[in-house]
Amino acid sequence: MTNNILINVTRDEVRVGLVENGQVVELYIERKEDESVVGNIYKGRVAKILPGMQSAFVDVGLEKSAFLYVGDVHTDMSEDFADFFEDDENEESLEVIPQKRRMDLHIEDILQEGQDLLVQVSKDPIGTKGARVTCYVTIPGRHVVLMPNVEHIGISRRIEDETEKTRLKEIVEEIRPEGAGLIVRTASEGALRPDLEKDLEFLSRVWENINARYEGSSAPAMLHTDLDLRFRSVRDLMSQDIHDLVIDQKQDYEELRDLVARFFPKLLDRINLYEGIEPLFDHFGIEVDIERALNRKVWLKSGGYIVIDQTEAMTSIDVNTGKYVGKEDLEDTILKTNLEAVKEIAYQIRLRNLGGIIIVDFIDMERIENREKVFGAFQNAMSKDRARNTIFNITELGLVQMTRKRVRESLGRVLCETCSYCEGKGFVKSAQTVSYEILRNARKAALSSVQRIIITANTKVAEILSDEERDEIEDIEQRHKVKVIVTADPGFHQETYDISTL
Repeated sequence: MTNNILINVTRDEVRVGLVENGQVVELYIERKEDESVVGNIYKGRVAKILPGMQSAFVDVGLEKSAFLYVGDVHTDMSEDFADFFEDDENEESLEVIPQKRRMDLHIEDILQEGQDLLVQVSKDPIGTKGARVTCYVTIPGRHVVLMPNVEHIGISRRIEDETEKTRLKEIVEEIRPEGAGLIVRTASEGALRPDLEKDLEFLSRVWENINARYEGSSAPAMLHTDLDLRFRSVRDLMSQDIHDLVIDQKQDYEELRDLVARFFPKLLDRINLYEGIEPLFDHFGIEVDIERALNRKVWLKSGGYIVIDQTEAMTSIDVNTGKYVGKEDLEDTILKTNLEAVKEIAYQIRLRNLGGIIIVDFIDMERIENREKVFGAFQNAMSKDRARNTIFNITELGLVQMTRKRVRESLGRVLCETCSYCEGKGFVKSAQTVSYEILRNARKAALSSVQRIIITANTKVAEILSDEERDEIEDIEQRHKVKVIVTADPGFHQETYDISTL
């Protein structure tokens, strides 16, 4: 089956699905009221320096001040940057990340409050955190990424042919602007020198315009905004193994073709308009995959299942045999379940865009060779992921620890919100527990000189108090010579109640 990019456009939302072999593996969503700011470049002003965290808050005009770490501050000190940056590109964010941090730099020595800085957003605001910014600017094109203030050349790790790497490196060494650096993107594989030169010429003009705006504006000010999701999909996702891009709105299709004709003419014949009656995502059968990616429990074909729990700091994934009982011995059943889970876990991590620390709890295996087999299969499955990830060896308890680059919110946090009932806990006190709590507090209230106690509670709790716990209510009344009145309020949260006295 072929690989495609599907773009569903509505008035308020754009959804882009990267489909491999008929299955959506990555989903990008951009809404008008909540557009991504990754890639935007600002003239910011240092609002506060935090020496204890070796970081600073920078006002760039967003709702929350952006976070700038000392390792992301560009200095004029003479340094050999060739040792500082990864020799490939981050396909997910195009963020240049130092391989090692300068231990001799202190944020208070290189920045001061009120200072103006040119910064670029490397991570969107996530949860309660503001955006993260860096002074190491990257301007991505179709074939190359321009790094205006870093003298470095990098080649995408996804270009595996050593001869092709050497050819591309020789070209960019000749065309690289003085004082700047270039990263060769995956799309450059097989590209000719004029393609790279044309790309670089455009990016150089963009950088000149950014500098001119910086000089002519006062902080905070936005100097450059990245392309919207539709156009980024062409620039960043249209690799050689993508058969075509299908978009379902005629006006957007024409705008996309105009941009492609101007900057990426070789891709023009791969841009298609979907004119079917059935919605685009339904036609390709991927709406079901998206809905499945919001479930906590994901069933495997064998009858086993995985459970995915996402917290603020980490994500845990638990593997269970479920209904699968196997045909041979227990170890064989466990191995087959784990191997089947490996593919689904790698797929769900990528589709849900899970980031940060991820702990996978495979079913415990006694044989070392089986652990190694599962770990190798997991590494292989995760190798297709475009986001940077690091996987640590499987432990004796069957745990695999890994980290994955987090640039944007996970799919669950984009499409869902915290439950207003349980407030994100995932559970609430049972009605029985709340009723016992009310009875304890009613006894305390009865110790005072009162004639009447009025209990107002959720309907379910009130029913328990009036029925199953009626004897307890009567005991309070008789023991303390007080009248207890129970009233139900369907508007009350199950854990909420009110006890008033007269």
